[in-house]
Amino acid sequence: MAVKFNIKKGDSVKIIAGDDKGKVAKVLRVIKKDAKVVVEGCKIAKKAIKPDDANPKGGFINKEMPIDISNVAKVEGE
Repeated sequence: MAVKFNIKKGDSVKIIAGDDKGKVAKVLRVIKKDAKVVVEGCKIAKKAIKPDDANPKGGFINKEMPIDISNVAKVEGE
């Protein structure tokens, strides 16, 4: 039996738990298998990258990490 989520890519959601509590942002991706969502500008992690042709020095990038779907609430009317 598949679980159905009311949140889809592009929806506006409010973060209701965690460090970013209270922020309203757009959903970038829904990961149904793990019941998680990736929200724009929330739960940012620094990720180290190795040097390559595109980035010869390497360094760090900021990356949005998944949040459990129970920690977001859909915002109606936006």
